[in-house]
Amino acid sequence: MSQFSPRKILVTGATGSFGKTFVRSLLEEFPEAFVVAFSRDELKQFEMKSEFSSSRISFLLGDVRDYKRVLQATDGVDVIIHAAAMKQIPAAEENPMEAIKTNILGAENIVNAAIENKVSRVIALSTDKAANPANLYGATKLCSDKLMIAGNYISGQSTTKFSVVRYGNVLGSRGSVVPYFLDMASRGAIPITDPRMTRFWLTLERGVQLVTESLRSMHGGEIFIPKIPSFKVVDVASVVAPGVPIEVIGIRPGEKLHEIMITEDDASYTREFESHYAILSPALLKSGAYSDLGKAVAENFSYRSDTNSWWHTPQSFEKVLKEIKLV
Repeated sequence: MSQFSPRKILVTGATGSFGKTFVRSLLEEFPEAFVVAFSRDELKQFEMKSEFSSSRISFLLGDVRDYKRVLQATDGVDVIIHAAAMKQIPAAEENPMEAIKTNILGAENIVNAAIENKVSRVIALSTDKAANPANLYGATKLCSDKLMIAGNYISGQSTTKFSVVRYGNVLGSRGSVVPYFLDMASRGAIPITDPRMTRFWLTLERGVQLVTESLRSMHGGEIFIPKIPSFKVVDVASVVAPGVPIEVIGIRPGEKLHEIMITEDDASYTREFESHYAILSPALLKSGAYSDLGKAVAENFSYRSDTNSWWHTPQSFEKVLKEIKLV
């Protein structure tokens, strides 16, 4: 890892599940850094303040949709971790312009403010739903990813670098399927859209670790994707609530049977590492910065939850749930 010691770090969406975990990690990882927690929910900020007693964190109310506020928030900042997003698929489908304003226009504001204020590094969080999207949420996050990577071109002579971290379902996050299944189990049955459905799974802690590693190693122009296990959603239900009946309700609009994080179209730009993949922008690939880093994947390579080589067993999945105290 390269030596990297940021002085001031802004985290958007800081009061969310990832944001809070990441802020706590930042305070430990970079003991000299000051962290700015940026979000629009005053109640969540009030609650988060009671959890953090450090003098190295401050809280700013604001919305990534508001460019002037984003510009103020990024003044003097070295690093931005952009985690703010509208994430619920049904909400995005029913309120498309709201999702566009937050996920796309908000990302544009982050890019422009970072360049204007000469921020050193920006990492935006993405989702497996951004690769070959089937719903508006995924489509807006794909646009966000494209905006971030394009930020490296837009910045011109600026030294601002932009990269993206893309991953799958996060265990332990707010809205995670495990608490939902436990709640449904208490009511007598667990609804499953399709027994064949698979997903990628990782813990909040692994997600935080990936972002920190990416922040240290980024050149600007990468989409970092962790190697994480797959598991059938129906098997998640069986582990979480053994013996509880399963009710198959059918796939909902915008929902895919399997998720994908790297498409075949991206294979020629993808490098494989021990614990992750990196999709490189054409400019980054051409620059030669990765000529001695990682290895090229096969021409027809794709990274899908149904053809993944790494799978959870019921035992390994239950172990993870116990480790993070979800069961």
